[in-house]
Amino acid sequence: MLKRPLPTQQERVLGEDDFIVSKTDLKGIITYGNRHFIQMSGYSERELLGTPHSILRHPDMPRVVFRLLWDTIQAKREICAYVKNLAKDGSFYWVFANITPSFDRAGDLIGYYSVRRKPRAEAVASIAQIYQALLAEERKAGDGQEGMKASLALLNQTLERKGISYEEFVFGL
Repeated sequence: MLKRPLPTQQERVLGEDDFIVSKTDLKGIITYGNRHFIQMSGYSERELLGTPHSILRHPDMPRVVFRLLWDTIQAKREICAYVKNLAKDGSFYWVFANITPSFDRAGDLIGYYSVRRKPRAEAVASIAQIYQALLAEERKAGDGQEGMKASLALLNQTLERKGISYEEFVFGL
């Protein structure tokens, strides 16, 4: 298992025309990554393959966002989200991710496929503030399920106040 690095304030920026592509199995273990994925992560292909995708989880990301992602893709639906990732050297990079379930010919779920691109700076500024509030709510309520519930409640309240769905919110940033 790879050791998670300590985060730094150094940002990596994805190119305008670059797309990060990866595939995982049903448990989130990386089975494929394109050259942009490998380059941005800072890990070698050998280090990434067979490793949980969560190795890239930045501590600034609220757990509730990943719960929303997992709940959606395990329900065999695609989802988009802004994600702050942690590279091997501790630097970070933001992506706009589209995550879709993958099926075999019989229609059985076999894994997940994600394509990420460079997000708009304005969207990152907006979502970073929201993620900070969600993370603060998680920490205030505790590390367990209570923190997750509190963060989810705050996310739902935010969406209800705006009168929009999560999908409308993400695409409106």
